[in-house]
Amino acid sequence: MENQHSLSGWWESARKVVSPNFDARPTDEVSLLVIHAISLPPGTFNGDAIEALFTNRLPVDRHPFFAKISHLKVSAHLLIRRDGECVQFVDTDCRAWHAGRSRWWDLRGKEWRYALNDFSVGIELEGDDETPFTKAQYTVLAEAVRWLMARYANLDRSRITSHAQVAPLRKTDPGPAFDWAYFDQCIAIAE
Repeated sequence: MENQHSLSGWWESARKVVSPNFDARPTDEVSLLVIHAISLPPGTFNGDAIEALFTNRLPVDRHPFFAKISHLKVSAHLLIRRDGECVQFVDTDCRAWHAGRSRWWDLRGKEWRYALNDFSVGIELEGDDETPFTKAQYTVLAEAVRWLMARYANLDRSRITSHAQVAPLRKTDPGPAFDWAYFDQCIAIAE
């Protein structure tokens, strides 16, 4: 098994909220990290709607947008809120339902890979394409990445991508507001 540690894939720095939207990975491979951004309703931060969506409890009568998405069965492994709080929904050894229809060019194998949920970890940042992410989010994201790279030997900096890169016709997140250069500096500092 690729996992180098005997502990489960629950990060002790995260608050645990279990999502029913996961299943077993077809193999033990974890070799990709997909960064997402989410706000519910769009452009609104700091509510409980993201947790409600990932646990199938989104109240359709609270906002018109919720009625459009309440049928979705989605999750992510981690959510990093604007204040830096990290919430974990799915054990990283399991498959979260975050990437949807997507593909990724694997430089190591020199091939397109599909069904990315099978071998990736999904991290959601509370945010949108226009609003800059917070320093606290970058700091916690870098800490989470360091933890994940220590757990999974096949995961390194070159295997971190965005939802927009793996699903370019469907998704734009985390968007132009995500500062990749600053994130890279945060990872270097965390190492």
